[in-house]
Amino acid sequence: MKFVLAPDSFKESMTAKNAALAMEKGIKTVFPDAECVIVPMADGGEGTVESLVSLSDGEIIKTEVIGPLDDNVMAEYGLLGNGHTAVIEMASASGLELLKPEERNPLLTTTYGTGQLIKDALDKGVKRILIGIGGSATNDGGVGMLQALGVSFKDEDGEELPFGGGALHRLHSIDLSGLDERIETIQIDVACDVSNPLIGENGASAVFGPQKGASPDVVKVLDQNLTHFAKRIKEQLNQDIANTPGAGAAGGLGAGLLAFLDARLKKGIDLVIEYTGLEEYVKGADYVFTGEGSIDGQTLFGKTPFGVASVAKKHSVPVIAFAGRIGDGVEPLYSNGFTAIIGILKGVTSLEDALHSGEANLSFASENVCRLLK
Repeated sequence: MKFVLAPDSFKESMTAKNAALAMEKGIKTVFPDAECVIVPMADGGEGTVESLVSLSDGEIIKTEVIGPLDDNVMAEYGLLGNGHTAVIEMASASGLELLKPEERNPLLTTTYGTGQLIKDALDKGVKRILIGIGGSATNDGGVGMLQALGVSFKDEDGEELPFGGGALHRLHSIDLSGLDERIETIQIDVACDVSNPLIGENGASAVFGPQKGASPDVVKVLDQNLTHFAKRIKEQLNQDIANTPGAGAAGGLGAGLLAFLDARLKKGIDLVIEYTGLEEYVKGADYVFTGEGSIDGQTLFGKTPFGVASVAKKHSVPVIAFAGRIGDGVEPLYSNGFTAIIGILKGVTSLEDALHSGEANLSFASENVCRLLK
């Protein structure tokens, strides 16, 4: 029998790889000769680097970059086993979690460190980069990232713009002559699960600004600044990205990636499925096991188990999903590739105990499912 084990991480309990190994342990107890293909998954957010590096026998690259507030931080990204592909989580260099709540200020925060990670990956000779853009502390339209890659943004006096979304209203000219030439030779994919435009009531500033420390008045300033930024891009680059779906992701980083780096924005789980080659593993499998910490009605909207089940459904392979918590609204999942959804807890327990016992509980649940299959 062939089992494809493609879980996401169970947050705060186990990584995707450890979850897959726990599944394998349970399966082997019942089917010792079973073939277990381990494909750690993610949805383009936290854990994506770890999952893809683990699957490909790649390596984690650590490097010092400029953080969200122009201070040095240690960031990391993944270099996959083929040596030609890098996976970057922008939050590692420019993320909200790098700042204390009182430090959050999208007028000042920059994506410069994210650009430095891209440049470091180019120095390693990569030909393809996957960038996850969740968890940003920024609202600079990706200008910092682009400055790190050689693009110049100047005011009327010919001075380079300082870091932060608060300076974008001063943008007068854009000079692409210094953009790293290697950008033209690579493919950049962006894991983007939001469809927000750059500006307006559903834009980057209005929707995501408050969680990054923006007051209502600051939100207005940031939106006006990004509107000016979009106007300059349209005038000088002949690209209208103000209302492009996804342009508002990560404080407008989506816009910067689209307009300047010709990036491809797709749902995170779709890109991870592509990068892992999951479909090839699923072909000919008897069962697919997936799961994550919580499965509920939201799983249908691009979460990892749904993506995995969608691939399996194409090849008529049954899917068993495991979760620490099963919430409301899971019924539609059964008509979208899920054969069964199994809770792994053995009984009423504290959250601390549930997280601590995750691997043992997942292994035991997998074993019991296999006893039923046998």
